[in-house]
Amino acid sequence: MRTILVFLCLMSLLGCKDSKEQHNDTETTSAVVTTYYLIRHAEKDRTDPENKDPELTEQGELRALHWADYFKDIPLDAVHSSDYNRTLQTARPTASSKQLALKLYEPGKLYGTEFLENTKGQKLLIVGHSNTIPSLVNQLIQQNTYADLDDNDNASLFVVIMDANGTRVEQKSIKLP
Repeated sequence: MRTILVFLCLMSLLGCKDSKEQHNDTETTSAVVTTYYLIRHAEKDRTDPENKDPELTEQGELRALHWADYFKDIPLDAVHSSDYNRTLQTARPTASSKQLALKLYEPGKLYGTEFLENTKGQKLLIVGHSNTIPSLVNQLIQQNTYADLDDNDNASLFVVIMDANGTRVEQKSIKLP
């Protein structure tokens, strides 16, 4: 009788251990983290004020390469860019280094329920403009917190992280070396 009682206690303990391990596995898989990295295009050529679609300056090209270096150890699932020379030239080095095709978007039309659902659990780089990047950050966090970037600010990086604990933003300035 005593042997049966000891056996049942052991089985009960092992059963509890297995169910706890299964519960932890479920918790791990349900912890979905979505991360958006948002940057403004690098320095653009301002020599022709009439040009609505300028290319990058030499310093801008260096910054685009610097962004690629910055993201080299950060896994990305996609790189999004508006369809302007300056944003495309900023995004290409990073997309190329990650062997990702650039995904084009229209400024002001990227954000929405479908975008959030399609990018859930991913890490994305989004390259935009001095007014569209802060606006998109505001939409992602559902607050009107960030104003347009200064027209000379090409170093700001917004990292928007969405997980079970909510949504948070880290704002950094990534200077050229």
